[in-house]
Amino acid sequence: MFHVELRQFPNVARSFNMTRTELDARILGPWVAERPVELDDRRWSPAKARLTIYEGPELRSEDMGLGRSWGNVTRSCADVTERVLEEAAAVVVPDSPASVEAFKSELAGYAGDRALALHEIPALAGRRHPGARASEQLALAERSVWELLHQRRVRMLRGDAEVGQDEWQQVLLDWRTWTGAAAPAMTLAAIAEP
Repeated sequence: MFHVELRQFPNVARSFNMTRTELDARILGPWVAERPVELDDRRWSPAKARLTIYEGPELRSEDMGLGRSWGNVTRSCADVTERVLEEAAAVVVPDSPASVEAFKSELAGYAGDRALALHEIPALAGRRHPGARASEQLALAERSVWELLHQRRVRMLRGDAEVGQDEWQQVLLDWRTWTGAAAPAMTLAAIAEP
């Protein structure tokens, strides 16, 4: 179970016994998107408030009486604030470093199995980040491919011919590449490690 504290002097709000689903929907989703969080009839701005999240056993009603709740949480639970915020950012914010790295690994895996058409990649980004805007999904696709190419983890192919580094930018900035209108189709293939 998760237990949350929001603090902005002189105010404090706490919520106990939240599931991960509740935590993501009520607290983490808005927080990482830099939108206010509503808790205890107040709106808490990520720019001004401090968020603390603990994970541990469920608090029973006898553990919560006479103002002992938060003390019991800090004694019996682990502070997981940083970890869950990073996880939430990776899911909600497509261009976060963790999200980009995870998506690059996914793409490299696909490209290792078969030639991966570039026009398929925005749809893969959309499946990973269904709540993101189309422009964010395309930006994630473009950035991930660009980094994979420069890290020499994949190579770009036009038909059977490899596309040279001097053409990468032109290809990736061409709208037809991402819509599948480029002929022949542009693909990525993994580079076998020696």
